[in-house]
Amino acid sequence: MSEPPLSSAIAGREAAALAARRLLRAARSAALGTMGADGLPGVTLVTPATAPDLSVLMLLSSLSEHRRNLERDGVCGLMVTGAATEANPQTAPRLSLGGRATLVPPEETPDMLRRWLAAHPYAEGYAAFADFALWRFVPERAQFVGGFAQAHRLSLDALRPSAAAVTAIAIAEPGLLTACDAAEAASIAVAAGCGPGQWRLAAVDPDGCDIATAEASVRLHFPETAETAEAARAAVAAPARPAILL
Repeated sequence: MSEPPLSSAIAGREAAALAARRLLRAARSAALGTMGADGLPGVTLVTPATAPDLSVLMLLSSLSEHRRNLERDGVCGLMVTGAATEANPQTAPRLSLGGRATLVPPEETPDMLRRWLAAHPYAEGYAAFADFALWRFVPERAQFVGGFAQAHRLSLDALRPSAAAVTAIAIAEPGLLTACDAAEAASIAVAAGCGPGQWRLAAVDPDGCDIATAEASVRLHFPETAETAEAARAAVAAPARPAILL
């Protein structure tokens, strides 16, 4: 049997990388694997959000065993899973990441915590508790399974947005958030098929944006990755985008 054309293989990897990135951006829960003091691995549920560069933010309590494990050895694994398309759970898309987690430095914490709360607005009441701290997980290995027998080992360059796009959208984000008033946020929510509520534009990155109320967050994917501030402005204003309610 002949091999598929190289262009088809490249297109397949690019599509897989975009699907994996969107899955990670939209994830509101994940499985975190760490190594215990007894040398045995443990897995727990965490509530992630992504920084603009696709590193993963986790708010962790010092009372938890997995945080103590990370303080001892930051090497860990993370897995996010989407919805299965059939009765077979293996039809669910999933992204498995291996990497290292470190504390977010104090000078970065306010902005990164704002971004984490954009995905988890219900946590506003306890996010500032003294035993909680924000951690950043940086992937060093990635494997995406788009469904049954659809595995792709992804390079980190393919998985992450470009550094230029990250910088451009980060600079533009404050203006985008300020310019989006309650009426426009409500219009975006209606166009995305969200329910009623006091919606606000909470965060913007090269791949999409998050709109939120005091209790709920919705991830909206841009039709394509925004490489410039102008592209991000146009994408935020676009009336039709798929919403992932989590």
